[in-house]
Amino acid sequence: MIFDTLVIGLGAMGSAAAYHLACRGHNVMGLDRFAPPHAMGSSHGQTRIIREAYFEHPLYVPLLQRAFDLWRDLEVRSGERLLQTTGGLMLGPEKGVIFPGARASAEQHHLPHEVLTASEISRRFPALRPSEDLLGLWEPRAGILFPETCIASHLALAHACGATLRTDEPVLEWKASAQGCEVRTSRGTYSAQNLLFTAGSWVSSLLPELSLPLSLERQILFWFSALQNPQYFAPDRCPVHLWETNEGDFFYGFPDLGDGVKLALHHSGAPTTLETLDRTVQPADEVALRRQMRRFTPDANGPLRSATVCTYTNTPDSHFWIDCHPEHPQVWIASPCSGHGFKFASVLGEVLADLVMRRKPAFDLSLFRSRFVK
Repeated sequence: MIFDTLVIGLGAMGSAAAYHLACRGHNVMGLDRFAPPHAMGSSHGQTRIIREAYFEHPLYVPLLQRAFDLWRDLEVRSGERLLQTTGGLMLGPEKGVIFPGARASAEQHHLPHEVLTASEISRRFPALRPSEDLLGLWEPRAGILFPETCIASHLALAHACGATLRTDEPVLEWKASAQGCEVRTSRGTYSAQNLLFTAGSWVSSLLPELSLPLSLERQILFWFSALQNPQYFAPDRCPVHLWETNEGDFFYGFPDLGDGVKLALHHSGAPTTLETLDRTVQPADEVALRRQMRRFTPDANGPLRSATVCTYTNTPDSHFWIDCHPEHPQVWIASPCSGHGFKFASVLGEVLADLVMRRKPAFDLSLFRSRFVK
């Protein structure tokens, strides 16, 4: 059998792409070296933030608006709870990165929002204690995605629409020509008209001929018991929150959904490789985060309940990579997402289906085209 498309990697982006392609009647095979949802990549850890006033660039906002709609649609189709609205707070110096970036996106796209001073934030959200030099942008639509359930839902519905899904089956090599594409795995060889690489941390090893300038970063997610005032961290009293400190450090947090208060540093992990990645959380890993907790979320600074390691796969400018292979127009690459991509999976699955099927997507993708391949 010759498939229309082989999707290599069935995490956040691959599961969504397989779903959208299969629902359009495309004959799809999806392959993954593990059995998603799994804890070996970038899409685990129980929760992910979804937010609309996107500080990274206003161009992301239309994609996010469609993503919200598609996550809600997936909830209806799957019967699963995938998104919980808590509101979101982006905190930082007035002339920093997060606060002015979020405000620019909110103003350009006329998003509902409020600008709050540090004292207003502490009164309204007593779990959060910003220093006086920090401002916050509050947006009501932000909230929490449940990543493992999102991936499982995309895969289940892709299968129901006819997709062939093969897991625990690593890709060993691939080739493309004017006649089509061929992929050899640990179990067999498959042919297709198109290939779509959504393999996250493994994309460089699958595309060595491109010498992609990607870097892998070790990240750790932590859950804590509240030291005091646990009621402050209830979802109706504590929004998702993303911080830039006056020293330029970044961290983020969630309310307590029953497993503890989740907090993590953002983009300060140690460089690593797939071969050297340490998946064991060490006591020293807490030190930098505890420093921020004592300053800004002191009531959360209680006993550690659990922790897990994940990875960011980063581009040099931290924007996504969505483009075709420079030598093979039927081969598409949609990785990596530089540590902020999960919330977009629903819409990027739709976008990737458009690209593979030679339809013009409804969004400006100029930020995500290959910028580093000569």
